[in-house]
Amino acid sequence: MRDFYIRVYEIVDQIPYGRVTSYGAIANALGAGKSSRLVGIAMNYSHQIAPNIPAHRVVNRNGLLTGRHHFIYDHTMEELLSFEGIRVLDNQIVDFKRLFWDPLVDG
Repeated sequence: MRDFYIRVYEIVDQIPYGRVTSYGAIANALGAGKSSRLVGIAMNYSHQIAPNIPAHRVVNRNGLLTGRHHFIYDHTMEELLSFEGIRVLDNQIVDFKRLFWDPLVDG
């Protein structure tokens, strides 16, 4: 399992500044398309295992900040995204499709 997590973190570390991706896109890039929940679990542990990756750039397939509860404060994820010029409204990325980074296409 740890190897899968490390592979997830390697992809997350490639997400460009000012862009976001989804759990499913990461799973697809790993050849494990039905493992988006496992990617989410890996992201939950990222603060302990790989604290320097940009975990705030990973959201659900609709651009919702579903992982926000796993940061130190409830608004940390939104604040980090805002610092990168990404607008969030009601815990959802504004203009998600334009900001979406697909590791299979853009990576």
